[in-house]
Amino acid sequence: MVNDSSFRVRRATVDDLPAMLELWRVALTPSERLEKEFTDFQLAEDAAGRLHAAIGLQISGSSGWVHSETIGDFALADTLRPLLWARVLSVAQNHGLFRLWTLETAPFWKKEVGFAPPPEEVKQKFPEAFGSLDEPWLALRLRDEGADPDAIERQFAAFKEAERLKREKLIGQVRPLKWIGTAIAAILFLIGLAALLHVLLQSRRR
Repeated sequence: MVNDSSFRVRRATVDDLPAMLELWRVALTPSERLEKEFTDFQLAEDAAGRLHAAIGLQISGSSGWVHSETIGDFALADTLRPLLWARVLSVAQNHGLFRLWTLETAPFWKKEVGFAPPPEEVKQKFPEAFGSLDEPWLALRLRDEGADPDAIERQFAAFKEAERLKREKLIGQVRPLKWIGTAIAAILFLIGLAALLHVLLQSRRR
């Protein structure tokens, strides 16, 4: 949760939906799609719990889409935008995202945050889930993409498979020894039983 003396920013819950719908209605923001994705939103509220702003962060793989910024009173924009951004950045970092994308047009997102038109090699990494690249997308790199999470996951899966094969091989080596041990125990039991019967028979003959 991001706080200052007058406002706090937190993730939306189902209880916030009526206030969010009213905020979108007042701001003339289409809400049909957003209503279904309300848990993607971070909300700015005052000390009395009144909702003043909202912004969405949709996540796809290692990328995030910052979208649908809505501020009820634009006189508060300079105060609320940095709080919203601080919360979005925290969520993005917690999810280990490499890059953020946005279509927001307010100068804040370019000048203060650093979003910029992506070069062609970055456009190749644009998630299809976010829409079409024909839109004027801006991108912001959060961290180096050298540590590919998919590659790490593949390496971990390979390690688990190697451990499984090693364990099966070890079990395969132990299984014959187990059978040999069982056979020896059975033979010793039979020898002991035969010896006992021999002793009993000898005692009866006497």
